[in-house]
Amino acid sequence: MGIITIERKILEKNDEIAQQNRELFERNKIFVFNLVSSPGSGKTSILERTLEHLAGKIKVAVIEGDVQTDFDAQRVAKYNVPVVQIVTHGGCHLDAQLVQDALNKISLQNIQMLIIENVGNLVCPANYDLGEAMKVVIVSTTEGDDKPLKYPGMFLNASVLIINKIDLLPYVNCSPNQLKQNALQINPKLITFETSCTTKEGISEWCEWIVRQLHK
Repeated sequence: MGIITIERKILEKNDEIAQQNRELFERNKIFVFNLVSSPGSGKTSILERTLEHLAGKIKVAVIEGDVQTDFDAQRVAKYNVPVVQIVTHGGCHLDAQLVQDALNKISLQNIQMLIIENVGNLVCPANYDLGEAMKVVIVSTTEGDDKPLKYPGMFLNASVLIINKIDLLPYVNCSPNQLKQNALQINPKLITFETSCTTKEGISEWCEWIVRQLHK
């Protein structure tokens, strides 16, 4: 009972700060999404292809979450966008306070979109609101097609599903249709994309969708 009470209080405090973040984003008219996935699904590669495709079209800032290193932030910095690295030192997710602290290091002036790349984990990040407009969950074909059934909380809380590494389909045991069916069984409202960061297949469709969200 004590553990449940403590967890509830932590999440309540997190939600309060997340709401502050959300109000800040709304005041500055910044569209924010939170990239979530297992380790190795291709989150950072999706982010790189997205920045590459939107270069010169949308002004983007990035918050990078990682357990131990700043390797991903170094990769993102090559695209000449403002980027702040959060190292959780073993923590399995970002929370709203960490994001709020990171925002103090970014000038939000003229920023149209903020991309938060969460720590690689399909469990903990599902429960933590960061103030984002939506969660975007990435699953690679190398992970099989049963991830939505194993981690339903994440897919229930996401708005978008990206099935990544479709160029590897001839070599792995994964059915994108089954993966989508499993995900939509959990969350019928999920918007889905299929991508390859190697061939760039599906990247333009994903990015065009992002641009449409900015003009809603």
